[in-house]
Amino acid sequence: MEVKPVTLDGERVRMEPMSAEHLDALALAGGFDELWRWTAVNAAKREDMKSYIDAALADAAKGVALPFVTIDKPSGGVIGSSRFGNIDPANRKTEIGWTWITPAFQRTHVNSEAKLLMMTHAFEVWECVRVELKTDVLNQKSRNAMLRLGLVEEGVLRRNILTQGGRYRDSVYYSVLDTEWPAMKERLRGFLSRGPQQAVSV
Repeated sequence: MEVKPVTLDGERVRMEPMSAEHLDALALAGGFDELWRWTAVNAAKREDMKSYIDAALADAAKGVALPFVTIDKPSGGVIGSSRFGNIDPANRKTEIGWTWITPAFQRTHVNSEAKLLMMTHAFEVWECVRVELKTDVLNQKSRNAMLRLGLVEEGVLRRNILTQGGRYRDSVYYSVLDTEWPAMKERLRGFLSRGPQQAVSV
């Protein structure tokens, strides 16, 4: 697994390596409190987005994360972010998460294509044997989307994250293995073939 910044280019979505220069665009796209309801931080304010970016880039420097900005190719605008985290080359696995999309582009093709790009890189370039995702056990919308993708629900870690609202959340974990990836890839392609309004909002 060669962990280095890379651009993942799709039909309507491009995942570009995050940098400090993306601050203004990410602050604009992320300036909605509802985006951070289930998360450990609230980056709706510009100064908090700067801290969010600094933390992501610090993890990238350690080799344990690879953060992206999500670009809408038709407009060229930054519309969100996602990242590989908990990268573990020795065990050939990673996590996809820290995903948010500005409200105007939610429930569209964006997240489906972003997941397709990132999972293709994980399984077909890095040759991972496992990719995992997690969400708040109370976030039923995200949980349903994980299952629609074909991820396997594995279990709940209790009180493992302190959210920005001061509540300890229980996190439910999902995964896909390399042997399961071909079927999931076809499922994602099927979602995208239905047009730009098809949603998989993870």
